[in-house]
Amino acid sequence: MTSAYQELTRTFQRLSRFGHLGAIAGVDMQTTMPPGGSQARGEALAELSVFMHELLTAPALEGLFSAAEQESLNDVEQANVAEMQRAWRQATLLPAALVEAKSLAGSRCEHAWRSQRPANDWQGFSANLKEVVRLSREEAQLRAAAASTSRYDALLDLYEPGMTSARLDATFGALKSWLPDLLQRAVAKQAQAPLQPLGPFAVESQKQLGLSVMKLLGFDFNHGRLDVSAHPFCGGVPDDVRITTRYNESEFLSAMMGVIHETGHARYEQNLPQQWRGQPVALARSTAIHESQSLFMEMQLGRSRAFLQHIQPQVVALMGEQPALETPNFIRLAQRVKPGFIRVDADELSYPAHVILRYEIERALIEGEIEVEDIPALWDEKMQQSLGIDTRGNYRDGCMQDIHWTDGAFGYFPTYTLGAMYAAQLYQAVKRAIPQLETLILNGELQPVFDWLQQNIWQHGSRFPTEQLLRNATGEALNPDYFRQHLEQRYLAD
Repeated sequence: MTSAYQELTRTFQRLSRFGHLGAIAGVDMQTTMPPGGSQARGEALAELSVFMHELLTAPALEGLFSAAEQESLNDVEQANVAEMQRAWRQATLLPAALVEAKSLAGSRCEHAWRSQRPANDWQGFSANLKEVVRLSREEAQLRAAAASTSRYDALLDLYEPGMTSARLDATFGALKSWLPDLLQRAVAKQAQAPLQPLGPFAVESQKQLGLSVMKLLGFDFNHGRLDVSAHPFCGGVPDDVRITTRYNESEFLSAMMGVIHETGHARYEQNLPQQWRGQPVALARSTAIHESQSLFMEMQLGRSRAFLQHIQPQVVALMGEQPALETPNFIRLAQRVKPGFIRVDADELSYPAHVILRYEIERALIEGEIEVEDIPALWDEKMQQSLGIDTRGNYRDGCMQDIHWTDGAFGYFPTYTLGAMYAAQLYQAVKRAIPQLETLILNGELQPVFDWLQQNIWQHGSRFPTEQLLRNATGEALNPDYFRQHLEQRYLAD
């Protein structure tokens, strides 16, 4: 006789397989799909979203959950049921019509954004964004009413379970109290060591460098690939991970670091627990933990002096001899602090300012405190305050630069800086566990690092809540002091 738990696993296995198809169709939509396919693809994905929503909200599931609670389940199975119930509760709050409308509006807004951003067409973009915001507010209201929380917190919980805007305000408020001074001091210090300029660099050479670094970082090319997109991302599924970057012939560091960042996401996906594959417990723990893995690779490891020294000969071999690529200058280039317009190209000191700006705007937007029309002026005001940058009239490099809001991913942005804090804390734990870490990195011997991540993060999927996962790995809950210590050590120490 089939148990209730087994019936549930069959349902969620089906959901996983349909999700697989949706993920690959979504990747194709952003990489190789011809422009004329946008409407049909958007409609197909919306139809799939509705079908999966109906499967997840089937009336029989409630009884199966009740029955499963009476069965003898081990701790992993109990964690799996908890994740199933979380997904089920979240889904049952939304009517199918809203799921379909939100998917269609997101596809329409994202596809139009690709041409509207280069054209600096805020008016065209904002018209589509208004519909996305309207539907996102409707979703947030339904979720907030059920959870007795604010509308924004209800969306934030989708990405970072258990996190609240009150906790973010405290954490980010402390960060804002010391980061501007550290940023100014780092810029002043680096001004004393002029840089040799880079470029130009052929796209094919940059691609070969990216592939080489992916190999060094252990990317499994039998279960993934590298492509090009308007906005770098990691998509697909654990057995078929797709990462993307974008190239600029005048410099290669943004593409290379983008590849390292997305490879961090990919390594996490590729190493999630195979034995639980297809079940919610086998999924990544949270968006911030996911970001911690990409930022661990990019910021903690990829921009470290030891790692840069190791890859410098490969960089020269592919890019050619030039003064800019001599080791001291190459390291200074990779660790350069220069506040700029673009979040994905930002150094790790100014990056949190980009995130906090977006968090403050999107929270006010979802709560109804501001409207879409208010975004450009508010964006410019906050960029001026935090980074001294004028974005008036420059929508392309300002409030239109990111893809997240196009499909209603409100609540996502804070996880980037939470991820940076998690990454710093995890890296300190790795250093304690592997005293010879710097020497190993200098020699390109990274397997001990990957083994530690596998043991402490990757293999656990969603078995533990975020705080417990972090405590198990590092011995304590989130401690932002590690992030500050890391930044001060890298950018102010002699």
